[in-house]
Amino acid sequence: MIFQVMATEIPPSSTRKDLTRNPQYRIRMIIGGAILLVIAAIHYFQLGSYLNGNLYLFYYSYASDFLIPFGAYFLLTMNELQYPFLRNWVVKAWIVLGVVTVLEVLQFFGVFLIGDTFDPMDILVYGFGVGLAVFLDTQILSKQIVDWSIPEE
Repeated sequence: MIFQVMATEIPPSSTRKDLTRNPQYRIRMIIGGAILLVIAAIHYFQLGSYLNGNLYLFYYSYASDFLIPFGAYFLLTMNELQYPFLRNWVVKAWIVLGVVTVLEVLQFFGVFLIGDTFDPMDILVYGFGVGLAVFLDTQILSKQIVDWSIPEE
């Protein structure tokens, strides 16, 4: 184990102040926040501008399609304690995939809420982003961090 924090049970009527004392809440805020900050930094510093050729094109075509669903999955993970239905990884994965896929299909019909070009390959890349997030959540974090796993209700 990387590190271990004593787990405490969360009463159903817990308040936000109570949650901040919970190690499961804190670890989710730290890891989820770090993931979201890294994604924001990649976009802010325009990492792709340092690439050349096909790698440059690949980055600007698909990097956000991978990173945004990955980050959205962990944004939902940060809220598992307040919303117990999010404790199942399948629910989180379908919510993220559903939202980003609907947004992509809307682009096909000329509704540009996010993005301005329909590309069916984007949907596949969304799946890779969510898939990596699920793998990190279920196979790495849940096994290396004691307070990561929360029993489903």
